[in-house]
Amino acid sequence: MCVFPIFVEKLLGLNPSGLDIMDGINIPSFDRIIADSDLDGLCAAAVLKTYNPEAEVIFSHAALVRSGKIDNLITKSTAMVDLPFHPNCGWYLDHHQTNRPTGEEEDDFIQSGGVCNWEASPSAARVAYDLLAKSIDLSHLEEIMPIVDALDSGKISLQEFLADSPVLQLSRTLSLREEEYMQHLLGLFASKKSISQILSDKKVSKQVSKVANERKLIEEYISNNTKIIDRLALCRLDNSGFHSNGYLVTAWAGDKADACCIIHGYEDGTLDDPRRPPLSASFYANSFLENGQDRYDLSRMATALDPSGGGHVNACGCRVQQPGLESNLEHWLNMWTNRESELALTKD
Repeated sequence: MCVFPIFVEKLLGLNPSGLDIMDGINIPSFDRIIADSDLDGLCAAAVLKTYNPEAEVIFSHAALVRSGKIDNLITKSTAMVDLPFHPNCGWYLDHHQTNRPTGEEEDDFIQSGGVCNWEASPSAARVAYDLLAKSIDLSHLEEIMPIVDALDSGKISLQEFLADSPVLQLSRTLSLREEEYMQHLLGLFASKKSISQILSDKKVSKQVSKVANERKLIEEYISNNTKIIDRLALCRLDNSGFHSNGYLVTAWAGDKADACCIIHGYEDGTLDDPRRPPLSASFYANSFLENGQDRYDLSRMATALDPSGGGHVNACGCRVQQPGLESNLEHWLNMWTNRESELALTKD
């Protein structure tokens, strides 16, 4: 857990530290929120936006943060959530193991006036929600929070996944390629609309219907472009325009795979174009298996070649590095072959 000093210099309602002190919790002032573009990031941003409706929200992703491409947007009045740690922000909230700042980074950050809330929570939205729920009304998010937690921490059951509820469909509509839609959806969440009201919104229902109809196409493509190698489901979505999380691939693999590796993006892609991103790999444990998530640290694969890779031990990713995809795949498959010595999690 990241900790920070409790400031007590509060006299006649004045707070020279620039922090709001609510129920013993320090809330730094911020005018910008930078959040991941998935459901967790969206809901975390909605929590912070509910607290400060005037804050600007920018959606991003880990690779953009780690590459330095958005450094100019990050200042001491920036709250960053569900993304890699950045020392120039003023408030950091997250739950990814590989994003956690080191002790030295945390000390320097706090000494420079930053507030760090890293928690081993099921979602970054949960970190933000738990911090602020006692001080502001977040009842509009109560219904969706358990789903956000389960989806982001791999706790969705196979039955729940196959049922494909409207909220799961909603999660698949989120993308950096849909900036206007993302802001529209955020506005609905931050204006305290219920999830049923959000799902009935015309723009939202149109997007939800679209992804629901596309699911069969993606399932068919995955079926035709995935092979299981030594209990690793290798799914090649590169250059296809399709994108999928691990749930769909591991549901297809069933009990024949302990994890999956999904290749996304384009050979000629770039981080500057969200509609044509560069080649990347995502690694997911098969959460549908009993004890499927606590066997291997897949983040070691994500960081083996790409120092900017990372995430959770059971769900993580990285960009493909030189000399290219085939070489990267060979390295990852070799690590998987030797998983009992290179990836196995230590049992306490």
